[in-house]
Amino acid sequence: MTNTIHWLGAGLSSAPGIIELAKKSTPLIVWNRSLVKAEQALKNDEVQIDVRELDWDVLTEIVKPGDVLVSMLPATLHLTVAQFCLKHKAHFVSSSYIAPEMAELNSQAKDLELCFVNEVGLDPGIDHLLAHLLVDSYQNSEQFSSSNQHYFRSYCGGFPKVANDFKYKFSWSPLGVLKALRSKAQWKADGMVKTSNAPWEALSEYQAKLSDHSETFQAYPNRDSLPFIKQYNFQDDWDVQEFVRGTLRLNGWSTAWQPLFDEIATLEGRSGEQRLLEISRELEQKYLYDDNEADRVVMCVELEVRQAGNVVWHQSYYLDSQGNAQGQAMARLVSLPVSFAIESVLNNQIPTGVSAAPEEPERINQWLSALTANGDSIGHHNHLDK
Repeated sequence: MTNTIHWLGAGLSSAPGIIELAKKSTPLIVWNRSLVKAEQALKNDEVQIDVRELDWDVLTEIVKPGDVLVSMLPATLHLTVAQFCLKHKAHFVSSSYIAPEMAELNSQAKDLELCFVNEVGLDPGIDHLLAHLLVDSYQNSEQFSSSNQHYFRSYCGGFPKVANDFKYKFSWSPLGVLKALRSKAQWKADGMVKTSNAPWEALSEYQAKLSDHSETFQAYPNRDSLPFIKQYNFQDDWDVQEFVRGTLRLNGWSTAWQPLFDEIATLEGRSGEQRLLEISRELEQKYLYDDNEADRVVMCVELEVRQAGNVVWHQSYYLDSQGNAQGQAMARLVSLPVSFAIESVLNNQIPTGVSAAPEEPERINQWLSALTANGDSIGHHNHLDK
């Protein structure tokens, strides 16, 4: 029996992955709350795509055991989709972080032999793949020793290819970005756990080594980095001096955003939420991407290892992609890995239960090759090479 892919949500980050899947032989149906918006987003000369209005009653009748449901809906709806998948014995794929409620579905999904794959977008997603490659390479190196001092940094950011006065533009509603400015972060530095209540409390300069040049960005820790120490296979007995997953911004970003920071820091309660909504609308008027305006995505993932203060192993991966005729870099880099995850599920290459992006080098290299084939190459540096 042929399985069907049901892609729920055709927002700005979905189109390239959907179009790529539509070129393959597996049946694909795209469900979106607004039919007109989805048809507009997916209009292209290469393939005809079956687009339907999202109706849960209709979906209930159509979904068969073994189908794959992709949730590119708002994060608050992922659990609803996952529970729907359990009921209908369908697989689940999402680019979002694994929420605790999602993790709790692990044993149920395993019992039904279902794959519930998450964290397979850009960040989280591609960053996981690169981190696993670095840790695997290091563990298999002559320099490996748990007594070494380990420094891990993973940063990613999206911004306009041609910088504007605001040093940023929005691909979607600014509200999510504004709310993230109010979220706490936790990471490791100088061998100790550090915390911040907002990005402006923990800003630093980050020197990114890209293909043919180095570039200075502003960087800040994002969310809670600590659970990823284990996820990236750092062992309990390793001396981890630094471990941070964070966000990159163009140089000058904090100066351009200072008035926003000052106001957001004072907002509280219901009136604060209301004001945040107003700010979001104002920013949407001024700083949305123009039609066909090119964006840029930069990602750097590095592992530096020292022994008695001397660097003995230091490698990194980097990505520096730009919008092109196929659309924005952000959309490609979020949705194409999602499409690879779907194909991996259909080919029985993903373990059952709740999981994040794959960690086996063979599978990772397949995904990275597929990205390169679509025009986004990943660079690699051995910083000790002279």
